[in-house]
Amino acid sequence: MATATRTREHPPTHFRTEEIDGLNIFYREAGPSDAPAVVLLHGFPTSSRMYRNLIPQLSDAYHVIAPDYPGFGHSDAPDRDDFTYTFDHVADIMEKLLDRLKVRKYTLYMMDFGGPIGWRLAVRHPERVSALVLQNAPLYPERDKDGFWKDMIPYWSDGSDEHRNVAKSFVSPDSTRDQYLIGTRDPSLVDPDNWLTDQALLDRPGVDEIMMDYLYDISKLDNLFAAAKEFLRTEQPPALIATGANDIVFSGANMRNFLHELPNAEFHALDTGHFALEEKADEIGGLMRSFLDRTVSEG
Repeated sequence: MATATRTREHPPTHFRTEEIDGLNIFYREAGPSDAPAVVLLHGFPTSSRMYRNLIPQLSDAYHVIAPDYPGFGHSDAPDRDDFTYTFDHVADIMEKLLDRLKVRKYTLYMMDFGGPIGWRLAVRHPERVSALVLQNAPLYPERDKDGFWKDMIPYWSDGSDEHRNVAKSFVSPDSTRDQYLIGTRDPSLVDPDNWLTDQALLDRPGVDEIMMDYLYDISKLDNLFAAAKEFLRTEQPPALIATGANDIVFSGANMRNFLHELPNAEFHALDTGHFALEEKADEIGGLMRSFLDRTVSEG
């Protein structure tokens, strides 16, 4: 008689909001609250939505939390006169959110903008970091004047209105779509709702200027990156690098630099682009399950 195949039961994902410093901060949450925590930090120009296919692969055994930063997704986007849009400030908000949720130890999944936020959390509280998962995340800047950042480099150099306006190409529909499609093996696997949703949120009044503030703050990350490298060298946290090899922003070759600081890291360069989870969610989910089950202790 054939034996039935057992499948894991995945708890539902909850869509929640907490008020932090007067802002409504949205987050997705799934899994047992007493299980090891995994904090998913999203990239630009998206939101916690980018983790919609990964969360169910983890939530039967892990407490998964995926927040939206101020100005992104379903979190508040206060006027720039009322809120300073820097990675340092957002890291404060994320830290307070985790404190509110009584999450004191966690694995950090960092992607793109999640890097400058996650590195701050790690440097401030290295004792809270159980492990790292790195997917197309910054630590080794490449600022080729003819490469991806060519419209941003003049803006970083002087912050002028003229160069800021040119750099707004980064919040255009073409740029948003290209970040999803360039480098993919099979573009037909990438749901166009991704870039349409992201662009609709970028097109809200004032949000383009908020994004330009965030993008300008990239020019001020050198000290943070130095501190993050020291954290990695000193603490040697368990690390999984599962990254889109063909990313035009943070290539597989760029991500391999992490092995200088983390020689024991598990490294996988996947045949896809910037938003690797769109094509490779099952593969990354499988790699994460194996990695977390081996390295993150209960409780």
